[in-house]
Amino acid sequence: MDRLILKILVTAACLTAFSLAANAQFKEEAFQQSYYDNADSLEVKDSVDRMWSFKEFFHGVAHHDSTLRIGSLFAGSTVFLGAEQFYNRQFWKLPVVYAGIGAGLGMGFHYKSLYDESKEAYEAAYEQDPETTLTVDTHSKDMATYMFASAGLVYWATLMDGIVNYKKDIKNQAGKATIYSILLPGLGQIYNHEAWKIPLYWGLMAGSYHYYTVNRKNYKRFKRIHNEITAENSTYSGYYTAERALYFRNVFRRYRDYSMVCIIGSYLLQVVDANVFAYMQDFEVDDDLSLKVTPTVISPYNDYACGSSLPRFSFGKGAFGDKAIGIKVGLTF
Repeated sequence: MDRLILKILVTAACLTAFSLAANAQFKEEAFQQSYYDNADSLEVKDSVDRMWSFKEFFHGVAHHDSTLRIGSLFAGSTVFLGAEQFYNRQFWKLPVVYAGIGAGLGMGFHYKSLYDESKEAYEAAYEQDPETTLTVDTHSKDMATYMFASAGLVYWATLMDGIVNYKKDIKNQAGKATIYSILLPGLGQIYNHEAWKIPLYWGLMAGSYHYYTVNRKNYKRFKRIHNEITAENSTYSGYYTAERALYFRNVFRRYRDYSMVCIIGSYLLQVVDANVFAYMQDFEVDDDLSLKVTPTVISPYNDYACGSSLPRFSFGKGAFGDKAIGIKVGLTF
């Protein structure tokens, strides 16, 4: 115990002898400096100051600005369809895009109108004669669904095509990996050369969707049972009581909502994964992991921290004058 106390006293004496002026490096003025000049003509706003702007988007699409960000291009193209192809100078694709979407929507509305007309005619005929042989044109309903789906597919393919052809000569673009995962889950992982992650994310989404369908089915079942039990002049004679049916209805509704949260969470997780690991593509990791500790002399008056106009205080002269002895730690990884 006595030897430990002696070591502590010797250490304290050495630090006192060599670091009497060490407190100068922590002067309050060093933490009150402003390194940002509002009058600087070279001021550049941080990217978080402006998420998206019409000026940036249209200047880039018109080829007045070659620094248009991929996120801004994608966001604008979701509304101004074809802007990506225009920016990529692939003008010949624009007629194909507009014709494909226009044909799909036009045929979809056409078949939908045929289905609506047949449905109205059937309802009118049924009111007059419940034994009517008139039927609803379900074929037109199916065709309308297919046509709308085809228009949506062309819309999706247009966005994907624009991102694929965006600055193809530049590799490892984090924005491209992120949008790939937004448009098609797992594609961002393929872009990052991490295809082994696809079964994980698709398994999470597929499993969550399975439980969503099961819980949704049971929720509807017990909702129907509860409505039958609580209806006026109910003739229900099944196994469940109203209270028990209500309990199961609420339970499966809650599980259904949890399953939907899991689907959305899995989808967002793979988008975040694609973005983060795309940024880390150039992060080098090798076996050279070392820690180097060396003594150093610390100057208390750093021109980067304290301007020359600031008063300089001194609280004593040590063995090294206004400087202090410290330790420099270097970490290599």
